[in-house]
Amino acid sequence: MEFKDYYKVLGVDDSADTKAIKTAYRRLARKYHPDVSKEADAEAKFKELSEAYEVLSDKTKRAEYDQLKKYGQAGQSFTPPPDWNAGKHSFNAEGAEDFSDFFANIFGGAGGHSQHRRRRASRGRDIEVEMALFLEDTLSDEPRTIEYSIPDPNTGQNKKKTLKIKIPKGVADGERIRLKGQGEPSIGDAAPGDLYIRISFAPHPKFDVDGHNLILIVPVAPWEAALGAKIVIPTLEGKISLNIPAKSQAGQKLRVKGKGLRKKSGQGDLFATLKVQMPKDYSEQDLELWQKLAKQSEFNPRAQWEK
Repeated sequence: MEFKDYYKVLGVDDSADTKAIKTAYRRLARKYHPDVSKEADAEAKFKELSEAYEVLSDKTKRAEYDQLKKYGQAGQSFTPPPDWNAGKHSFNAEGAEDFSDFFANIFGGAGGHSQHRRRRASRGRDIEVEMALFLEDTLSDEPRTIEYSIPDPNTGQNKKKTLKIKIPKGVADGERIRLKGQGEPSIGDAAPGDLYIRISFAPHPKFDVDGHNLILIVPVAPWEAALGAKIVIPTLEGKISLNIPAKSQAGQKLRVKGKGLRKKSGQGDLFATLKVQMPKDYSEQDLELWQKLAKQSEFNPRAQWEK
């Protein structure tokens, strides 16, 4: 069995905190998600990322893994130490049948060639899967297809199940959507389990999310902030014009109503945060103008310090 370095899979240091691990996973998941990626090995890479995140995002499993990492190195043959008891912390990860043999042997969960444990007649277990969404997806009413695996409690075999679901308006990052009766089948006449879809917003290259509002950093030239300007900015639904008021300040927020994420009723707002951007290069004429302004202006940005 080959040892897997989950930290290298996500491209983070061993000391990375939970936030850094989550950020790395979302960035790579966006790149390799099979629904959108054009990479040849996207599906395999996405499964590998999901496996690494499953372990490193959980405090208990990460602690176990860190203990084992002392015994193995990436790419090398690996055998757990004799006193290792796979699954000793009662691990359960629905959908983990797509994970590697390394994962199955270390944590004793579903995966690789491990067998599903039979249970006495009872209601089917609930299943939880993650659905990565681009921010643009939250504005669409088009149904999305999700594929997941469910174990058959009578045979112990796993089978694929495909559903088309409509993303509810106002869904939030980390929210769980419940689909009744779409989980694991039961034994006998008991009710099947439910399916929980955990929504995960993929990081956006331009926008940050604050509830149902969006934050956009807008670079402006010094003269645009001083004199005012009309510029074009992006939104999730296309480009729009934005008026920069005269005498604007760096860090000032301009509200664009109704251009945020959808809510159950209505839509959030977009807040354009101004960032005064200085030129990197100056012509002789530019420098003359700056010098002229410096001589004539009475503005002192540090006047407050002198009080």
